[in-house]
Amino acid sequence: MEITLDKHAANEALVKIKINEADYQQKVDAKIKDYAKKSNIKGFRPGKAPFAMVKNLYGTSVLVEEINNILSKSLNDYLKEQDFEVLGDPIPQDAESENIDWKKQKEFEFDYKIGFVEKIDVNLEQKLNVKNYQVELSDKEVNEALDNIKKQYGKMTNPEVSEENDFLYGDLKAADGSYEETLSLPLNELDGRSLKKFLGVKKEDVISFDPSKAIKGDLAEVLNISKEDAEKLSGDFTFTVQNINRTEEAELNQELFDKVFGPDQVSSEEEFLEKIKSILTENYQKEVKVFNEEQLKDSLVANHELDLPEAFLKDWLVRANEGKFSKEDVEKEFPTYTKQLTWSLLSNQIAKENEIKAEHEDVIEKTKEMIREQLASSGMGSQMEENMDMFLQNYLQGNEGKNYMQMLTAVQNEKVLDFVKNKVDIKEEKIAVEKFKELLEN
Repeated sequence: MEITLDKHAANEALVKIKINEADYQQKVDAKIKDYAKKSNIKGFRPGKAPFAMVKNLYGTSVLVEEINNILSKSLNDYLKEQDFEVLGDPIPQDAESENIDWKKQKEFEFDYKIGFVEKIDVNLEQKLNVKNYQVELSDKEVNEALDNIKKQYGKMTNPEVSEENDFLYGDLKAADGSYEETLSLPLNELDGRSLKKFLGVKKEDVISFDPSKAIKGDLAEVLNISKEDAEKLSGDFTFTVQNINRTEEAELNQELFDKVFGPDQVSSEEEFLEKIKSILTENYQKEVKVFNEEQLKDSLVANHELDLPEAFLKDWLVRANEGKFSKEDVEKEFPTYTKQLTWSLLSNQIAKENEIKAEHEDVIEKTKEMIREQLASSGMGSQMEENMDMFLQNYLQGNEGKNYMQMLTAVQNEKVLDFVKNKVDIKEEKIAVEKFKELLEN
């Protein structure tokens, strides 16, 4: 066998593999003999058909299978020995293989196009344009959360006359009869001038207005209708009130404390507010941690411009996702893909140079943490620990083992980021929640 490498570009190459008869014939003959022992061919006793007949029947398929096995192993072994980092998968060049005469040929040649990066130099001594933000809560966020809790656990009533923040249930109709829908109208989503028309109304009252001008937010979202229907809500409409729905806020008492946090967890209004603040802080810190790490990754990627084989990668992505993504789709998403690929290459290089490894125990703990968060958010927290081993096993063994590998990669990336944080100079900055929301939007 002969393998040669032709680097025809800075980041692309052609791997040529020549296979001779000596590379495959012994294994092919052995397999055909095994077929002969097990064959059941008409006119012969089981396993007694002539070798030549069995070879004529199965020889070509056995040869193709063996050649493919040799190609796969030899190509993978060869690429592992190289100093460069191979990207994607080798792309077979079809020109040679299409003209193969499997019956007559003794020697075969196959070409594979590969994409790679020659060397990855990571510099952690440079200045990174990144900050480590810490979010500080104000009374505003705590009070908003408290108001939401009181509304969530409040009592629904149906008053006779409407007031601000009520929901009016009724029939929305276009004046020309082109649209009619029964829905719920939240009065807190109306602009000041339009709101006055809906205050002090009773059942069966009819209000005329233009929904497209009166409603402040997204019409489809506010009224819980399709975008197609929302586009029709412009012009003269009437709303006939069928019912008035109002939520009376829950009182701050022990009953509410127990409903929100469980029996005997909180015993005073001060403790209740402190608990709310603690949970809000924890949630925001999780969000800001993710934001800080994304900023750090973006800065590392921006400061390490790798020479990626773009043409090769685009071709490979289309082939690897045949039927799922078109060339246009790949072209559109390619900048995002290259950023993720660059970070992955940098992370792996940092891990390699500094002997950073994700251990099995780390994967187990991170997966348990993820499962706890998912179960808690779905209201199944009580079932969490007693069934943790089952949840853990089902997840890590799922998706043909890919879930485990994804968690392994996630753990290593976390360790790499922690390492980088300790190596580079990152300024700390405390910001308000509003400022953090602005950063997220931008």
